[in-house]
Amino acid sequence: KMIEEEKTTISKISKSELRTHKAEELENLPAVVQKWLKNSGIIGKKEIKKVWVSQKAKMRMKPEQENWQEAKAEQWVNLEEPSFVWVVKMKMFGFLNIKGRDKFKDGQGEMLIKLGSLFNIVNEKGPKIDEGSLQRFLGELVWYPSFAFSEFIEWQEIDSLTAKATMNYKGSFGSGIFYFNENGDFTKFSTLRFMGNNQESEKHEWLIEVDDYSIFEGIKVPSKMKATWKLSNKNWTWLKLEIVDLKYNSNL
Repeated sequence: KMIEEEKTTISKISKSELRTHKAEELENLPAVVQKWLKNSGIIGKKEIKKVWVSQKAKMRMKPEQENWQEAKAEQWVNLEEPSFVWVVKMKMFGFLNIKGRDKFKDGQGEMLIKLGSLFNIVNEKGPKIDEGSLQRFLGELVWYPSFAFSEFIEWQEIDSLTAKATMNYKGSFGSGIFYFNENGDFTKFSTLRFMGNNQESEKHEWLIEVDDYSIFEGIKVPSKMKATWKLSNKNWTWLKLEIVDLKYNSNL
């Protein structure tokens, strides 16, 4: 019930007219970001204000875990007031139902994992989670390119294939580096992110890498990706994600 309510609040946006993205909007952005946005197909399309994403995933919950756990997830995103709710379901050992929920709203993040519907295994909040959730939101803007034009984001050119984006929203702040290829396709996102939520938690490089692309509603997006923590002793690829379906501005 709580998640249903959260989905409803996240999906609420103003009923104002959706404007059409024009080429002039690109002018102040780094050249490689302009190339990516043109390549994505967003120019000439209506701005995106809300998004629904259906995903299937494979996850490894600990660095030492060898086998992958199958999971299904859905995500609801609001770009007008940057926020998301991500709900993931998976079975452990073939029978234990685990449900996870990541949330970012009003600049604050929250991570909740439940065993069955009863026990909280993880329930985390606080500044480190806020920053990490914002960094995740930033990295995922490649699924909804409208957000690249947002007033909450500042772009900075690094070189002909790389640009840094910094997001500032309601007291939370984070940045990451977007990598592109010669064609203007996004290939990788890198940020330094807190691993864990303890006082001793340190920042490690967190990578999203693209394995494939798809076109949804005329927009080209990365549809197969993997997420990796670069730890001091090993690289821990903990997530392989595939977008099964993606809808923009539904019911608008």
